Order: sequence, then C-alpha cells, then structure tokens
Amino acid sequence: MSKTRPFDAAIYLNDEADIAAYLQAAIEDGDPAVLAAALGDIAKAKGMTQLARDTGLSRESLYKSLSGDRAPSSDTLFKVIRALGFKLAVQPSHRHH
Repeated sequence: MSKTRPFDAAIYLNDEADIAAYLQAAIEDGDPAVLAAALGDIAKAKGMTQLARDTGLSRESLYKSLSGDRAPSSDTLFKVIRALGFKLAVQPSHRHH
C-alpha cells in the first residue's frame, strides 16, 4: 500500500503572482472559510511566526482562524491580508448588466 501525503498548497506558493492568483480564486469562491484556509496556506508558506508578529495575533489564534473550519472575523481577515502584503480591490462583476 502506498502512502500519500495530504495536499499542501504552501509548497506551490513561491512568488507574489502565484500567491495573488491563489488568493483571488479563494475570494471568487465566495466562502469566507475557503478564503481563511487559503490565507492559512499563504501564511504557512511565508511563516506563521512572522504573521503573528505583524498582526498582533497569537499563532494559536491564527491557526484556528485560518484552518478553514470556520469563517474568521472580518477584522482578522483584513489584518492577515494586510500583514501578508496584499490589499483587497473591488471591481464590477460582469454578471449584472
């Protein structure tokens, strides 16, 4: 029987363009828990300890908030997005004319 390792997106998040595309896809999914999980993957790739310093949140709190098991508060989402060096931008969706 072969052993498989769980998929870890963090190993594919090597540069800002990859990270931004991954984050954009998570946002477009529309589920805050999916966004939180994606931010967790990015945080693991960049370093959770540094993120804890930059946000002022504990590592334990970040792991819980970014597990994807639940939607974290908008305050936490915004702090994490900013600390990771990103900003949210709004553009018209082309679904409504």
